[in-house]
Amino acid sequence: MDKKVLNSKEKYLESIHINNNKTEKKLLDIEKVYDSYKNKNVLITGGAGFIGSNLAIKLCGLGANVLVVDSLIEDYGGNLFNLEPIKDKIKLNIADVRTFPTMLYLVKNQDYIFNLAGQVSHIDSMINPWIDLEINCKSQLTILEACKKNNRDVKIVYAGTRQQYGKPNYLPVDEDHIVHPTDVNGINKMAGEWYHIVYNNVYGIRAASLRLVNTYGPRQLLKHNRQGFIGWFIRLILENRQIELFGGGGQLRDFNYVGDVVDSFLIAGSTDDSNGKFYNLGGERAVSLKELVSLMIEITGSGSFKEIPFPEDRKMIDIGDYYSDYLKIKHELGWEPKTTIEEGLKKTFDFYMKNKQNYF
Repeated sequence: MDKKVLNSKEKYLESIHINNNKTEKKLLDIEKVYDSYKNKNVLITGGAGFIGSNLAIKLCGLGANVLVVDSLIEDYGGNLFNLEPIKDKIKLNIADVRTFPTMLYLVKNQDYIFNLAGQVSHIDSMINPWIDLEINCKSQLTILEACKKNNRDVKIVYAGTRQQYGKPNYLPVDEDHIVHPTDVNGINKMAGEWYHIVYNNVYGIRAASLRLVNTYGPRQLLKHNRQGFIGWFIRLILENRQIELFGGGGQLRDFNYVGDVVDSFLIAGSTDDSNGKFYNLGGERAVSLKELVSLMIEITGSGSFKEIPFPEDRKMIDIGDYYSDYLKIKHELGWEPKTTIEEGLKKTFDFYMKNKQNYF
């Protein structure tokens, strides 16, 4: 049957329902997953950043021995306050993952590596493609070559991105969709992912990749608007400012709360079923940007929005509607999003209202 563009949330949910009936879902024992990390050595690159720090906090609670590696390059998301709840329970190494001798030493004796270090700004990647190439390609080869030399038994889970797909040919986007990125960041993240797949296939270094959608929650960078729109929207709402919705805000997206994303990394890391594979994450439903902002305003009682035309620099790399089909990871590994957008936003705003002095 030909794949068709699904333009509405109703059709999207209908397709999920139909596909669910086709394939038996894998039953997931999340406690068994969590037990996989007790007393294990775990390295998190980019571990002082948004997702990395939430992952580190979860792993400490599971009894893992956590080593956080982060360069703390200004404006890239590393924030030592993110690690405040576990600062006495982890080892922290302020280092650049592009440095081979450093990584050669740090990967030793690690049971797992969660590889989240990277440059995620689409705009910055177009302004300075050389830096994006260094951080998203050279760094990945550095880590993998270090593992090839000093730790071939490690399991690595890489943070990919939906940006690798570019502008969708059909919706929802599944893993069979062609990858044709619209910016330098998407190209380099795609390459970073495939370095991991190749090293899995050729050298036996077990690796998997998760293609993340828009992730939100506590410990996200709010200082500027170059690392995704949702963090910037959160800040503007908290400051009771006006959000500008490009093109009217009708664009559809899917969103994952960071706690669900953390679980996806733990699940993918805990099993060899994920080796050599890549998986989409995705939200429980598609949400327009206008609906997202309206929910934020309703939850906080603050902020406003106006609709404006697309700026030319953004229009050139805009992908229109995007939402993922996450059935592959649901059926093969048992992961699915648990947190609704309403629940996740409430948790997010509660966190920043208490801690915004450390993020603005």
